[in-house]
Amino acid sequence: MRWEGINEFVAVAETHSFTLAAKKLNISTAQVSRQISALEKHLNIKLFYRTTRHVSLTQEAQLFYQHCRHLLESLEAAEQALKNLQATPQGTIKLSAPITYGEQKIIPLINNFVTLYPDIEIISDLSNHRVDLLEGGFDIAIRLGQLEDSSLIAKKLSERVNYLCASPQYIEKFGVPHSLCELKNHNCLLGTRDYWRFNEQGRQKSVRVKGNIRCNSGVGLVDAALKHIGIVQLPDYYIQSYLDSGQLLTVLDNKREPPEGIWALYPQNRYLSPKIALLLDYLCDHLGEQSI
Repeated sequence: MRWEGINEFVAVAETHSFTLAAKKLNISTAQVSRQISALEKHLNIKLFYRTTRHVSLTQEAQLFYQHCRHLLESLEAAEQALKNLQATPQGTIKLSAPITYGEQKIIPLINNFVTLYPDIEIISDLSNHRVDLLEGGFDIAIRLGQLEDSSLIAKKLSERVNYLCASPQYIEKFGVPHSLCELKNHNCLLGTRDYWRFNEQGRQKSVRVKGNIRCNSGVGLVDAALKHIGIVQLPDYYIQSYLDSGQLLTVLDNKREPPEGIWALYPQNRYLSPKIALLLDYLCDHLGEQSI
């Protein structure tokens, strides 16, 4: 009995409409309304603010929704686990990843993955904005660097290293900085932040820097560094090929931060869907190989 009304509640919460929820569940609007009313009576709280044009969650209902969403996902995953026990992995996975890292590292692996498991459909959304997994319906989000506290589960996939580098021509003209304080004498190519992070005597240190270029694209900053305009700090996946070819040289290596984690985040489900577990293991195995 305690499950009654949960499907209807979640459907209304996600569609913001009793009518759309009814269509989604293939039942009548009146039945949805009855179930919501019964659930409100059972919980002794108001779940929705309702007007003629809009339905929105109350503050109490927002908390209740997060738990109910997890319950339904766990139930669905448990049922799917039984169905897939002897079956070929199948179904849809929705994934979010940062743009450049996604393009260079994640998408090629996903393309390889679906050639192995053609019955799995993967929807990839590349964005540098941090998505809300529950609100956006994402199964997995790839995150880089330090993680914020959250109720999500984090699986470490690999690591990245932030390098400080410049072209040989720039270094020949302006010299090599030998200390952090000498960065003030150099043209520092900036991204979205006006500081760079380093490690000094085992502690993280942030140093404010200045330059005549600020760009929210790592690719754009790499281009500026290759054109001898200044020094840049970027993760390895932007610049590794240029370091290997000698087109860029690292500086202040003794001040470099330790490697940062690359993570896959997913909701706390008691039963992790087999297809998602399969993809996570695949990414972990192959990204781990790339970082060696």
